Amino acid sequence: MAGLTITTQAGVNSQLKVAVDNPWVAAFISFLVGTVFLGLFILATRQPIPTVTQLRGIELYKYSGGLLGAFFVTVIIFSVQRIGSANVFALVIAGQLFMALLYDHFGLFGFKQADINWVKILGVLLLIVGAYLINKK
Repeated sequence: MAGLTITTQAGVNSQLKVAVDNPWVAAFISFLVGTVFLGLFILATRQPIPTVTQLRGIELYKYSGGLLGAFFVTVIIFSVQRIGSANVFALVIAGQLFMALLYDHFGLFGFKQADINWVKILGVLLLIVGAYLINKK
């Protein structure tokens, strides 16, 4: 479902960019709408909210998810109309799997440690070849 929604999000956000004639404003509006929705959902379902003390105790890098998400959405807004959805997401998936292999291999960010082997490397290489073929004109 995430794959279905993220591709649709790219199309919707690129149309928002056209409507407001600014990719940065489009990304801001996208995140603002999501933030308002999540805030209302948290209030409506009475989700527990961390205290200020709890928030201060969290390592700074753990707050970077929103920044990374904003970067991702903005890059997609800039690129999807230029090179097409299939091209963008072939490259995105290849990059995701490459990084996932490294994170798993080293057990970074709490991921279960799983050694890289030649089969996994071959899988990523084949995906990169697939991304190249999808992007080939």
